[in-house]
Amino acid sequence: MYQVIAYIKFLFSSTNQHGVHSPFVYQFVTKCLYDKKKYQDYSKLVAYRNALIKNNDIIEFTDFGSGSKVFKSNTRTTSAITKNAGTPIKRAKLFYRLAQYFKPKNILELGTSLGLATHAMALGYSKNQITTIEGCPKTALYAQQQLKRFKVENVIVETGEFKHKLPNLSHNNYDLIFFDGHHNKTATIQYFESLLPTANNETIFVFDDIYWSKGMTEAWDYIKNHKSVTVTVDCFNLGFVFFRKEQAKEHFKIRV
Repeated sequence: MYQVIAYIKFLFSSTNQHGVHSPFVYQFVTKCLYDKKKYQDYSKLVAYRNALIKNNDIIEFTDFGSGSKVFKSNTRTTSAITKNAGTPIKRAKLFYRLAQYFKPKNILELGTSLGLATHAMALGYSKNQITTIEGCPKTALYAQQQLKRFKVENVIVETGEFKHKLPNLSHNNYDLIFFDGHHNKTATIQYFESLLPTANNETIFVFDDIYWSKGMTEAWDYIKNHKSVTVTVDCFNLGFVFFRKEQAKEHFKIRV
């Protein structure tokens, strides 16, 4: 119910490109979010997803996050995970365009799952290096095998809990970080704070399911108002965070 009410409020308060007066954000909205071009690589995104849907391999799932609103058992098929909890094809295409538009050289993903978003970002800019972390060992292994089947070579899959992995990554520099693994207010804020030292002026942080719960929305509000953040773009399912010092502090809600 919370998500339904939040979405109705979002519809009334959001806009499209015509309500954007920042040149940087306008370009991002029109040339990335609203890009309608049918890229040839989209067929590869569909093929990757279809391969998972057609496969009924069983994974014994270990969840270190906030649990699932769909699954009651820790035993799941790859087909069911893809249909109910995997990155939808529309969003996979968006991640493809995101990588193509910004061309981030170093990407960090928290929450690999079966590698749908990972695959999309790897295709979008093949010169990047993606480190993706998955807490569940069997899911991580399956994603690694699936990415190998589709000849994705610019991805490193690491296994472990985020809280144990992040301290070893804080000295790195990332151009894009996708937070998609622990839908919890306290954890989201902790991961955000831990990874702030890895950001540069052009870095993008992307947060999944910012209206998953009241707590996640509170985490999103905290992040928006953080002194290091200058611009945010709220697309309801995803929240984009920018650190560009030359930008005035502004927050946008964009319907996608």
